[in-house]
Amino acid sequence: MKRLLLFFTWLLLFLPIIAEAQQIRVLSEDLQFSGDLGSSQRKSIILQNESNQSKTYFLKNIRGNVGSSQKVRICIGEQCFDPKRDLAKVKISMEPGEIMTDLYLEFEMGIVETMGSFDLFFVNPENIRETFMVEARYSVSNPDKKIDEFDYKDIKLSDVYPNPSSRIAQLDYQFNNPKVKAKITINSFIGNPIAEYELDPESSSLSINVSEFKEGIYFYTLFLDNKNIVTKKLQIKK
Repeated sequence: MKRLLLFFTWLLLFLPIIAEAQQIRVLSEDLQFSGDLGSSQRKSIILQNESNQSKTYFLKNIRGNVGSSQKVRICIGEQCFDPKRDLAKVKISMEPGEIMTDLYLEFEMGIVETMGSFDLFFVNPENIRETFMVEARYSVSNPDKKIDEFDYKDIKLSDVYPNPSSRIAQLDYQFNNPKVKAKITINSFIGNPIAEYELDPESSSLSINVSEFKEGIYFYTLFLDNKNIVTKKLQIKK
C-alpha cells in the first residue's frame, strides 16, 4: 500500500512536467509510404508549436526497421539530410503558434519486397524533457504482382492516408498529362457536398484539414476534366 501511495505521489508531482513536454503537435499523424521496388516518395510532416514561446528541436535518433537497401532523408525546404550521417544538422525552429509545412520525409523503397515502420525522435536541447515523435510506416511491393487501380492515363493517385483520420488526411499524386484538370471532391455518407480541391500539376500532394469534419464516413471522388473517375471511402474519427 505504501509503495502504491508513493507511486501516485510521484505521478502527481511529475504530471506538470509530462504535460509541459507536449509543446509540438504532429498534425500529419503517422506517415505511410506505399510503393513499388526501386521507387521513392516524399511526404509532408506538418507540425504546430502550441506553446507561447519560440522552440528549437534537433533530431535525436531514428528507431525502427529500415532495410539496408532503403534510404531515409529529412528535408527542410530544399535542403535534405541523411539522418544516419547528418543527425545533428537536422534542426527545426518554430515561432509561437507557428504551423510548419516545409518539412518533408523522403523514403526510397529499396530492392526487397517488405514492410515495416520507424520513428523519428526530436528533442529540445534546452530542455530534454521536451520531445516529440514522428511515426512512419512503409510497404514495398513488386509491381509484377499487382494492378494499381489508381494508375490512370492522365494521373497517378494514391489512396488517402491515414485512413481513418482525425486531423490531416493526405493524397499523393503525379500528373502524366499536366493539361488535364483534376479535382477531388468530398461528400458526406448521404451524398451532401462537403469540400472540393483542385490538384496543382506543380505539386505532388494534397493535404486536407479534416479536424472540423464530424466523425463518420465520407466519400472522396477524383474528377478528370469534370468526369467522375473513381470514388473511395474516407473515415473520420475523433
